[in-house]
Amino acid sequence: MEKGKEGGTWLGMSKKGKFAALTNYLQPTVNLNALGRGHLVANFLTEEEDSLTYLKKISSQGHLYNGFNLITADFNNTKGDMMCYYGNKSGQEPNALEPGIYALSNSLLETPWKKLVHGKKLFTDAIKQSNELSPENLVQELINVMNNEEFQLPAADIEEQGQDFIRPIIKEVSALFVRTSSYGTRTNTVILVDAKGHVTFTERTMLKPDLNQWKVSSYQFELET
Repeated sequence: MEKGKEGGTWLGMSKKGKFAALTNYLQPTVNLNALGRGHLVANFLTEEEDSLTYLKKISSQGHLYNGFNLITADFNNTKGDMMCYYGNKSGQEPNALEPGIYALSNSLLETPWKKLVHGKKLFTDAIKQSNELSPENLVQELINVMNNEEFQLPAADIEEQGQDFIRPIIKEVSALFVRTSSYGTRTNTVILVDAKGHVTFTERTMLKPDLNQWKVSSYQFELET
């Protein structure tokens, strides 16, 4: 929504099975003239390139942006699924991810921040019982994971990366659900894709800055073959 950077997004999925999600990389200072990162997601969803090809193109321009992590995926029932990762602060080329459970916050993929390890365990526990849950109940379990407010202290690794920028709110940002007087979690999104290509996209969004008012929207569609 910033002037000159309108039209991007941090997460999305198309009916063609293209998925992308972006997190900012925690930095003490940022370049106000850098390119808007939200278009990295929006452009992938609307272009024809596959996940890895797109990320390789983006990696050649990674220096033009403030720090970011970008996950891209292609879900296809006939060709198989692919998910890839690139972080412009990693110093590494984009790579395709092996099947498994991964966790990402505001550092590089799988950086073992205490909050990340905690969230990954909660997520893994929820997935282990997924076969016994309805899709609706699984979504609720995952939303509960993202709204965990337990402080994960000490958070020396987060403080070291964010320095003076993050120190005043280090306690609050150590939790999965962040809540301060002026900054915090405002949206949770859960995307389920089943073996038949049925997608359930559920989003829980705060109404105004009020922790007691949330709107839940859910969309369902079939992947195009």
